[in-house]
Order: sequence, then C-alpha cells, then structure tokens
Amino acid sequence: MYIIILGAGEVGYSLAKLLSYEKHDIVIIEPDPGRAKRAREKLDIQVFEGTGSSPDDLQQAGVKKADMFVAVTNNDEVNLLACLIASKFEVPTKIARVKNREFTREDCALNAKMLGIDLIIHPESEVAKAVVNLLKLTAATDILEFADGKILLLGIQLDKSCEILGKSLVEVAGSLENLTFRTVAILRRDRTIIPRGADIFMKNDRVYVMTQRENLPDVLKIAGKENVKMENVMILGGGQTGIEIAAQLEDTINVKIIESNVDKTHVLADQLQKTLVIRGDGRDINLLALEGIIDMDAFISVTGDDETNIISCLVAKHLEVPRIISLINKTDYTPIIPTIGIDAFVSKQIVTVDQILKFIRRGSIVSVASIPGLAAEVIEYIANDNAKITRKPVSEIHFPKGALLGAVVRGNEFFIPVGDSQLEAGDKVVVFAMPTAIKEVEKLFT
Repeated sequence: MYIIILGAGEVGYSLAKLLSYEKHDIVIIEPDPGRAKRAREKLDIQVFEGTGSSPDDLQQAGVKKADMFVAVTNNDEVNLLACLIASKFEVPTKIARVKNREFTREDCALNAKMLGIDLIIHPESEVAKAVVNLLKLTAATDILEFADGKILLLGIQLDKSCEILGKSLVEVAGSLENLTFRTVAILRRDRTIIPRGADIFMKNDRVYVMTQRENLPDVLKIAGKENVKMENVMILGGGQTGIEIAAQLEDTINVKIIESNVDKTHVLADQLQKTLVIRGDGRDINLLALEGIIDMDAFISVTGDDETNIISCLVAKHLEVPRIISLINKTDYTPIIPTIGIDAFVSKQIVTVDQILKFIRRGSIVSVASIPGLAAEVIEYIANDNAKITRKPVSEIHFPKGALLGAVVRGNEFFIPVGDSQLEAGDKVVVFAMPTAIKEVEKLFT
C-alpha cells in the first residue's frame, strides 16, 4: 500500500519503521527539519518537509495515489483538517489521533463520520484501560488478552526467589506436563530473545508467557508471584489519563490524585465524585508521606513529563509501595525501566501505533499489540480457508526465523501447537514475531 503519515514524532516514526519492514510504500510529511532529517537518515522511506493543512504539500507527497492517510501530529486541528483534505482527494482510508475526547463521540458536531475519517484514536483512553488492567493482575508487568479473553499473554519479572532460575525451558516444561503454557519471549536487559528449548531462565529476566485464563494462578506460582488486592491507590497527574484512571477505579477503590496545577485540581474535583484531590508536587517525598503513600497498594504516575514520572516512582519504590506503574513516552528510557524497580509502564505512543496497525491489518488479523521495551509484536490471526498454515502439520511448515506460534483456540479448545499439530481454517492463532518476520507470517495465514 501507498501510505502517507503526517507527523514524524515518536508515533509517526515508530509506525513508519514498522510498516517499512512490511514493504509498504511509506511517505512522511513533517514540518520540523530536525525530525524530518532523523526520519530521512534512519528509515528507508520518502520524507517531505511540509504541513498537513496545505493541499499543495499533500499533493507533493502523492496524496492522489495514496491508499491510506494517517495523521498523528500533536495538533488535533491539523490532524482533522488534513484528513478532511485527504477525503477531498478521495483517499480510501483516513486515520487521525486526537487529544480532545469530544471528537471521539458520535454526538460531536465534528465527529469521524462527518469528517470522513475511518478511525479516530484517543491515546489517553487506551492508556487508562491498560493501567486498569495492570491493577487487576498485580503480579504481572504486562497483560494482553486474545481470542476473546481465552488467551492471556503475561509479562513476569523473575527475581531471586523464583524457583525456575538456572533451568532451561525444556526442563521447566518437562516438570510441568499438566500445565499448558508457552514462553514466547525473554527480555534480558535491552535484548529481546525468541527462546528455544535450551535457553535458560536468569535472574531479572522479564519473561512473556502465553496461557489460558484458568492456568493463571499456577503460572504465577511457578514464577514466585501472587496477586495483591487493590484497596488504596495514589495517582500522580491530573491530566486526561489521570482523570480516566481515577474515574474507572473510584467506585471500588480508595483513590487519591495529586496535581500541581490549581486550575486542574478544580476540574478534577468537579469531574470525580469519590476521589480525593490533592494539590502539590508529587516529587516531594514529604507530601507523599503526609498523604499516606506508605499505606498505598499502588502508585501510578501519569504526568506529561517522563522524568517526573520516573523520579516519583523511584520515591514510591523506596517507600516500598507494592505496585508501581509509570507512563513513559520517550523510547530511550524503555530499556532501563525494568532494571530500576518500576513494575510496569505504559506508553501513549505504543498504544496508538497498536491501534493503527490493527486497523491497517484487518482481514485475517483480529488483533495486534506491542509491549513497551520489547522489539516484537503479538498478533492474533484467524486461519483462512486453504491458508498455507493449514495444509501441513506445523513441523513441515517453514515458519520464519524470529517468529513463534504461541497458542491456538479452536471452538472451546485451547492448545499449544507442537510439531504434529495440524491447524484448521477458523482457528484463532496467536503469534509472537519480530518486525522483520511479520510479512512472511502473514503469507502463511492468508
């Protein structure tokens, strides 16, 4: 496909990088010379310096022949106007990222349908959902659901108390024959490993395990983890993300939210019914202690500043808060997060890219997700009639290097595919794949 991406920030850059691996023709439009230079030098794509609000700039980028237009700048008005212009040039598919949630509502005067936009993404809402899911399963660093919730992908940090340290994947699987699960990836420092049977579990590894929901307690037990019931939660940051998290939690959990901006605290107090709103600096350890951080079951930092989020989470870690979650958007920070004691982190950029990729890859693909810090994607496919993956047993199919079959749901049956497994049309299959392998994997399912 010929895809035009407006904006070469973290979202546009990451999206262009992933799509270029899949051999799409990618064009980026970016007004900032520095960002344009970065994309031009590091990505094998076309880059134009221009603005999305200029019809001439869009024509120069080839909008008349585009199959898809994706607007992901930091300006809602530019994104919406650019998509409207793309509609006038009859681009088949338009996607826009917005910060103002009003544009996502059907009753909005300028909704997606009126503007001719096929998908509007509100990253703050997606991040809030991710944080709430992480609070439901406190023993995991990451949690993703596939096949209508029947398949879970868990990220688990291995500490010194874990019994499987020093053992290979084959040894662990052999000692747990009655437990159905598959280790699909290991994050070791900043390196992503697609593991084989001889690979060893090591201290501080973050392992990613695919299993069914019923096996969740047993899988956590193996890793020496257990869930902690959430009763008291403190949130730092009263922006859109913080408000949405508090609104989803306050009916069942005692929530405190800290915000330094006076005007925002008034908005918070008006919109939240049961949440205690506190004005102050969340990096102030005396304020945190005064507001009872040591009694909290979780601390969530979602300000707009990554450094503030990291520092405040380190303070919470020092005060031994059981569960710590941070919003991190600068990709340069992602490799260090697991090593400094932050249990889990979320990224607006990553959730936005995931939503766009899921939309682009409609058809045999049901869902697609990325995990912060992990250089791979998790994709849920439905095997099409007569797809290559269904013609032979798994052992006779040339599965690309850098990809791994994770789990299969067939009707009400769940199983981990092995050498003699024969996939069938209609099977829901979850695959773990490095970006360079995705195109070859897709060919097997279509």
